[in-house]
Amino acid sequence: MTTPASHRAARAPVRQAALLLGLVFLVVGVLGFIPGITTDYGSLEFASHESGAELFGLFQVSILHNLVHLAYGLAGLMLAGTAAGAYSYLLVGGAVYLVLWVYGLSVGHDSDANFVPLNTADDWLHFVLGIAMIGLALALGRGRGARTDAR
Repeated sequence: MTTPASHRAARAPVRQAALLLGLVFLVVGVLGFIPGITTDYGSLEFASHESGAELFGLFQVSILHNLVHLAYGLAGLMLAGTAAGAYSYLLVGGAVYLVLWVYGLSVGHDSDANFVPLNTADDWLHFVLGIAMIGLALALGRGRGARTDAR
């Protein structure tokens, strides 16, 4: 018995990776709005380096930061529908995270330019995410159908 092409494409590893990361970003976005999981929740600002809220007591967050995680998660879920979309999500998303890493290292954490906001833990997480996402895109997107599937 053979597996239909649509079922093989549905299990493409690049799509699974994008789907998993999309789900993780959605969960992180929601957790950023939950007091207790986000410490100093009362100091949560819309967008400012003065937001004292930290996800897991480590990663500085704001309402904007959480909304970006939610949007990024939704994008991952939508783009995981095709291997080409998943590949693009991982590759471009990884590049965006590397840009955020450089941005975070370049602006002072107490600067008004740090409106997202980002702290040192965020900066290095962005580096790891950028490298991991680009690595996943390149490692999993090499199959001939990874960028050109019809679904």
